[in-house]
Amino acid sequence: MPIYTWKGINSQGVKRKGEIESPNQAAALAHVKRLRIQDPIIKEKPKDILANISFFKPKVTGKDLVIFVRQLSTMIDAGLPLVQGLEILGKQQENSTFKKVLTDIRMDVETGTTFADAMRKHPKVFDNLFANMIEAGETGGILDTILGRLALFMEKSMALKKKIKGAMTYPAICLAIAALILVVILVFVIPVFEEMFASFGSALPMPTQIVVNMSNTFKSNFLWIGMGVVAVFYTIKKIYNSETGRKKMDAMILWAPVAGPLVRKVAVAKFTRTLSTMLQSGVPILDALQVVAKTAGNKVIEAAVFNVADSIAEGRPIAEPLEESGVFPNMVVQMINVGESVGALDTMLAKIADFYDEEVDQAVENLTAMIEPFMMVFLGGMIGGLVIAMYLPIFSMASAVGG
Repeated sequence: MPIYTWKGINSQGVKRKGEIESPNQAAALAHVKRLRIQDPIIKEKPKDILANISFFKPKVTGKDLVIFVRQLSTMIDAGLPLVQGLEILGKQQENSTFKKVLTDIRMDVETGTTFADAMRKHPKVFDNLFANMIEAGETGGILDTILGRLALFMEKSMALKKKIKGAMTYPAICLAIAALILVVILVFVIPVFEEMFASFGSALPMPTQIVVNMSNTFKSNFLWIGMGVVAVFYTIKKIYNSETGRKKMDAMILWAPVAGPLVRKVAVAKFTRTLSTMLQSGVPILDALQVVAKTAGNKVIEAAVFNVADSIAEGRPIAEPLEESGVFPNMVVQMINVGESVGALDTMLAKIADFYDEEVDQAVENLTAMIEPFMMVFLGGMIGGLVIAMYLPIFSMASAVGG
């Protein structure tokens, strides 16, 4: 709906102005008059020319969603109607993209659409997990409780992501700095030494000659090397985006010597946390597994969870197909088996998730502790090797003069 700006004088003679979202100018004028504004002037707010370009639209972050869910849960728990809560949160929302989404959802709910179905119209903001849990809350009349669980789940998921990003940030920065230093040395430093060495009139030591050749090759083929790097990254991305390539690369990551155990622990924590939250919210297990599979983030895990769903549909217990997949640790399978046997599967899954959250913390700390000395040795060895190679002719000349 268009937004109208208005200004006028209230009943106390004070100048007032504001904005209102309305289907047309007549409706906006009627609303402003209900506020007892005298002689109001109403104009349609000019549209931002960049508003319809997705690149310039602000993204809805996980933090935006958590705050929204927390506030809506509190409002509904206090007895505020859903539509009114959505209207309040939409008006106070600073993110323009999220503001429009909340306005659209409120309008859909006002016309009789369920809250969950209104959310499903915005899959980029609210995924299947979100919509299914809201649907379960609406059906069971416990929407405020479900929203509270959803907020807690999202907070823990965000914390898990933050840990992984934190572990990867340090090596990424080190590699970027190393690449930058290498380029500067090859393009600007080595040529200066090469001119100096040319005046010596003698053959260069092999390490020095190799470094000089590297510098000349890099300078003369800089464009081709850059294009090659871009082509490699593009090819890897293309392969990863294909179904077959994604499965193979995800399998390689899952079974990698160093990163593999961490990826597996993260996957187990995410699987158990998500499934536990959905089961506690009243989502049927088959529907929950379908959603969990799609949010796994790893094609191998996704295929294993889909197989579990198919097996349960055939009447088998959940632990058997989990064990057959070979993806989930034996301890996880046994704990799930016990939880299923005593009718407390959701509680057992939550305990497993808590345990693996701690395991991920420890794994991240160990990985960071291992990466730091490795990166120091790598950077020191690379830069030190180049420096030594450049000074070898000078040492040789000094030895010849001294001899």
